[in-house]
Amino acid sequence: MRAVVQRVSHARVTVDARTTGEIGAGLLALVSVGVDDDDGDARVLAEKLAGLRIFPDAEGLMNRSVVEAGGSVLLVPQFTLHGDVRRGRRPSFVAAAREPLARRLYELAGAEVEAANVPVSYGEFGAHMQVELVNDGPVTILIDTKRAF
Repeated sequence: MRAVVQRVSHARVTVDARTTGEIGAGLLALVSVGVDDDDGDARVLAEKLAGLRIFPDAEGLMNRSVVEAGGSVLLVPQFTLHGDVRRGRRPSFVAAAREPLARRLYELAGAEVEAANVPVSYGEFGAHMQVELVNDGPVTILIDTKRAF
């Protein structure tokens, strides 16, 4: 699984002018599931999201997790993170998982973050969404459960 994670002071997802998910301070995670991902990848992603130490402590150092900071997570499904642009100009999405696997692992990752006592809001799987955010820092982290950066 892949995720682009941003520390935010506020984030919201709307579909057809209806808010599907909204958080204050916390993490916005754009999440994509790959064809070779499984339950273990969802759990690893959830552990990373709950445990990333990217929130400031009393001295301004990034030493606290979203749990310790009392923040929330907004998960937004985004299959395009598995787009391959190495050849040509049109991305290939053959590495992106389709339903039902993609939905199941996206939802499992969310449930695992919730199990870590982090409030979670969601985008709408398969919908055309508008995502608004205020990146705090800015802080942006890439997570790929299949490889290290």
